[in-house]
Amino acid sequence: MSLSIVIPVYREEDNIPRFLERIEPILAALGETYELIFCLDPSPDGSEAAILRARERDPRIKLITFSRRFGQPMATLAGLQYSRGDAVIVMDVDLQDPPELLHAMVAKWREGYDVVLPQRRQREGEPWLKRLIARVGYRVINKIADVNIPPNTGDFRLMSRRVADEVLRLKECHGFLRGMVAVVGYRQVLLPFDRPARTAGSTHYNRYLGSLRIGFNGIFCFSTYALALSTVMGFTIAGFSLLLTAVYFVYKLMGWEIVWGNPTLVILVSFLGGIQLISVGILGEYIGRIYEEVRGRPRFIVDRQVGFDS
Repeated sequence: MSLSIVIPVYREEDNIPRFLERIEPILAALGETYELIFCLDPSPDGSEAAILRARERDPRIKLITFSRRFGQPMATLAGLQYSRGDAVIVMDVDLQDPPELLHAMVAKWREGYDVVLPQRRQREGEPWLKRLIARVGYRVINKIADVNIPPNTGDFRLMSRRVADEVLRLKECHGFLRGMVAVVGYRQVLLPFDRPARTAGSTHYNRYLGSLRIGFNGIFCFSTYALALSTVMGFTIAGFSLLLTAVYFVYKLMGWEIVWGNPTLVILVSFLGGIQLISVGILGEYIGRIYEEVRGRPRFIVDRQVGFDS
């Protein structure tokens, strides 16, 4: 049996040698044939040169570069497409996904599990706000989505060949791997671990906007709950308006004085305008994703591949 390690990379020149120094002895001890597939978004630093230098001494190191920056999700899917192993492991190069966990992941795979999901018990080096967003986001997604995504799991995972192939068949352009793997199913198991801080440099991934984007993908790509919520809000506001109308007529019939005033009017208009904008925004999120899907553009364009048989 063989392993494919897929590593999406962007501006990680300093981490690549450290990563290889840690992972290569571990892969050798596993006793499986393997390939290391670096999926490189065009980087202004020396990431590509570092990978090519490493390949000179080890031909099992392979490289995919793209015509432009497509982002981590698309780079990961490209790695899945080019991989040939019986199992595929997706991990980051910054060593926050500890290579030492590969022994336990492969052991679970050998037991018959198709997906092994390392689950973070602690998240060192992450601000409390990002941890809060992640905690709340997972709860919301799992409450309303059509699939269950285990909390505190990232893209770091092992997938059997059949799972990787089924993920590629989904042809969804958002690249939300966690949701796509949940859709595919098969036997899955969690593997708790403590996530360390980065070994070098800083992340080039926006902590907060990136987390919100992931959350939106989980909500809008795997559930229609937001549309139903928009409908409920519309009926609620309509009912509230009817209630105000009834109160108005009662006051008129009784001859009581009604003091509405400009502040009341401003509050009501602002409230109704906010609800309308939220509803339009929800509808726009779904329409935007439909637009992305029907365009049929390729999810990524490969500029160069090194180490793959033609």
